[in-house]
Amino acid sequence: MRILLVDDEALARERLAGLIAELGAPYRVVGEAVNGEDSLKFCAQQGVDLVLMDIRMPGMDGLEAAGRLAGFETPPAVIFTTAYEEHALEAFEREAQDYLLKPVRRERLRQALERSRRITRPQRETLGRVEREKIPQLSVSYRGGVLSLSFDEVIYLRADSKYIAVRHGAGEALLEDTLKSLEDRYADWLLRIHRNALVVRRRLKGLERGADGKMQVVLNGCEERLEVSRRHLPEVRRWLKGAPDG
Repeated sequence: MRILLVDDEALARERLAGLIAELGAPYRVVGEAVNGEDSLKFCAQQGVDLVLMDIRMPGMDGLEAAGRLAGFETPPAVIFTTAYEEHALEAFEREAQDYLLKPVRRERLRQALERSRRITRPQRETLGRVEREKIPQLSVSYRGGVLSLSFDEVIYLRADSKYIAVRHGAGEALLEDTLKSLEDRYADWLLRIHRNALVVRRRLKGLERGADGKMQVVLNGCEERLEVSRRHLPEVRRWLKGAPDG
């Protein structure tokens, strides 16, 4: 994987280059740039698979550069590296693969690089030419950083104190929101099974009765069973039978 480092601070580029060298193949730094303009020039002249991009830089910032890179015929994946958490939402609106907070830790970088490899270069070329299905994304807190999860990766969401625990294929993350707000915004994707839990509809596999006699949902990609309240049980059964909601 050919990687371009974009940051106006030489020490930040040096640290990232060192971490990538420690991770080794298939990751390889092929160039560095100090601002958005230089990153566009480099990507236009040489094939790059991934750009590790700072956000606040003199001249063209990282957000504008990422927006322009997305318009390339063969756009590279972009992972933002920044000390500022408040840009996360806008970053994911620019279709960033991930968002790493400085100082970037090696394990967190490794996870972000592995996630970016799931979209191959040929796939990115195709995505740059045709309209693709818009799968909703959630920006969640994960191991000191911010992570973008698509609903293809999410299994369920459960209220946990003042946060929402988001269970996904690789573990669990936290989201500051309410179940009601999420249910309203993503009604086509989420189904209420309990006052404290929503599940991704396509993850529903079946129902079973627990040892306490209460009904539980069986979910694809998850061994855990979640209780279904009597109030929401009819709707869950309708969905499993393929009947329209309501």
